[in-house]
Amino acid sequence: MDKIIDFHTHAFPDKLAEKAMKSLEGEGEIKAHLNGTVSALLSSMDRCGIEKSVVCSIATRPAQFDSIFKWSREIGSGRIIPFPSLHPDDPGIPDKVSRIKEAGFKGLKLHPYYQDFFMDEERMFPLYEEISKAELILLVHTGFDFAFSRVERADPLRTLKIHERFPSLKLVTTHLGAWDQWEKVKEFLLGKPVYMEISFSLGLLPPEKAREIILNHPEKYIIFGTDSPWTDQGETLSLFRKLNLGAEKERLILGENAVNLLRESG
Repeated sequence: MDKIIDFHTHAFPDKLAEKAMKSLEGEGEIKAHLNGTVSALLSSMDRCGIEKSVVCSIATRPAQFDSIFKWSREIGSGRIIPFPSLHPDDPGIPDKVSRIKEAGFKGLKLHPYYQDFFMDEERMFPLYEEISKAELILLVHTGFDFAFSRVERADPLRTLKIHERFPSLKLVTTHLGAWDQWEKVKEFLLGKPVYMEISFSLGLLPPEKAREIILNHPEKYIIFGTDSPWTDQGETLSLFRKLNLGAEKERLILGENAVNLLRESG
C-alpha cells in the first residue's frame, strides 16, 4: 500500500492539551475527535493506515516562539513532522526563520485570524521573503474560519497576490484553497501552481464540486490533509476515496506530492 501523509494536523503538549482543547471547542462551537495529544494522533494514524502527519502549531503571541520551537523539536520523529510557528509581530523574524531552518524543520504554520493579519498586507512581506529564502514550506490557513467573523483575511484573491509577488515561496493553502470560499478558489486559484491541501472541505462540498476543483488543478499541487483533531482522519480518507479520482491521482494526493514537497524544502 502506498504511504499516506496527513499534511495538516494539530496537537499540544500533554500538560496543556485538555485546557487548550476545551478553549478551542468553545470558541468554534465544535467537538474534537481526539484529545489533542500526540499519542492520540499516533493512535488515530495507526487505525487509519497513515504513515506520517504534519503537526502544526500557531503562535498567538511573539513570546510563544521559544516554547513552541522547543516542543516541536521534542515531538519530531519518523512519523511526526512538526511545523512550528512564529508571530508576524515578532521583532526577530530573520533570526527565528533561521533557527527553524537550522533545526531541520521543513516548514511553519501561520493563521491570519488567530495571529491578526491580512495575508496580503505589506507588513507580512519581509516574513514571506525570509521563508522563501530559507526554502521552507509556509502552510497558511486560508478561507474563512468558523470561530471568527467573516472578514476576508485569506481569501483566494489575496493568496493569488502573494503567489505572484513571491513565486518561489512554497505556499500551501488549507481547506482546498480557502474554507467556504470555493467559488472564489475556482475563479482565482484553479490551474495556478499553488498547493492546496484538502482538509475540512470534503464534508461540506458536494462531491462533484470537490472533484471539479481537484481534477482541474495541477495534479502535483493537491495534498491530503485532515485538520485532525477537528475532523476524523478515517472519515476524511473515506470521503476522499469516494471521489473516485483514480488510482494514480489518489497515490499522488495521499502521499507522493507531500513527499516531493518535503524533500525539496528546508
